[in-house]
Amino acid sequence: MDRPAPLRLSLFLAVGIAAVSCGAVLVRLAAAPALVVATYRVSWATCLLAPLVVSGPGREFLANTWRDWRNLALSGIALALHFALWIASLSFTSVASSVLLVDTTPFFIGFASQWLLRRPCGRDFWTGLTVAFLGCVVVFHGDWSQSSGSLRGNMLALGGAIAMAVYLMIGSTARRKLPLLAYVWPVYCTAALALAMAATVAGVSLRGLSSRTHLFMFLVGLVPQCVGHTTYNWSLRWLPPGLVALIGLAEPVGASLLAYFFLNEGLTAEKGLGGCLILAGIYLATARNIGK
Repeated sequence: MDRPAPLRLSLFLAVGIAAVSCGAVLVRLAAAPALVVATYRVSWATCLLAPLVVSGPGREFLANTWRDWRNLALSGIALALHFALWIASLSFTSVASSVLLVDTTPFFIGFASQWLLRRPCGRDFWTGLTVAFLGCVVVFHGDWSQSSGSLRGNMLALGGAIAMAVYLMIGSTARRKLPLLAYVWPVYCTAALALAMAATVAGVSLRGLSSRTHLFMFLVGLVPQCVGHTTYNWSLRWLPPGLVALIGLAEPVGASLLAYFFLNEGLTAEKGLGGCLILAGIYLATARNIGK
């Protein structure tokens, strides 16, 4: 498949960011244990995408090698860890802090690419990431002062960021060979099974939930997962994982705005300034890469 035009690529990523930004608010509104929401999120995504897989790339699974299946399984487990840790963090810290820390993913990808894989990310990436990080510090500083005692939630979110880095780096390699649905569906399915097993081991019941909770968990699976994460995975065919993760730093901006309107979380001038810096950093990092 040919690389999409810059405008189309930018529009698709904008839709993905908007969809993922809804995740934190929908998780809060679901009002269910972390493992329950995480399990239903990827389970719904697996079910919703299944008809498309059966009618299209299902037969392409037969061409997968043992190494392909291993990478798909590892990616699914990393995604399961990401959701379990991040969603759990929302019970101990604010939406802004949680989303901010889980979006430190590009730092881990950048360091791994630079020193482990010997694939430097380039000056534009690090310049944009530095500016975006300054914006994150501004947002986080204001939020930290309003939500003391949230160290546990912050550490859980940071663990979710590391898991997401693994997920995107594996996905970047797999997407060079596999079509979008042939990649995301086995990954989502693996994540759903891993999370269901984790819930069982932890003694967390997946039953007895209210209709309202089921509705919001369905929306979590449909919007931030099927639309948001799948769009990110779509872009991995043409953009490096560090850049995709850096673009995802726009999520705290959208999530904070939604939390202000739907959860009555404070939206301060510091968060506004930080959000502007984040968006400026993303532009600096992506302007040349998306336009290529």
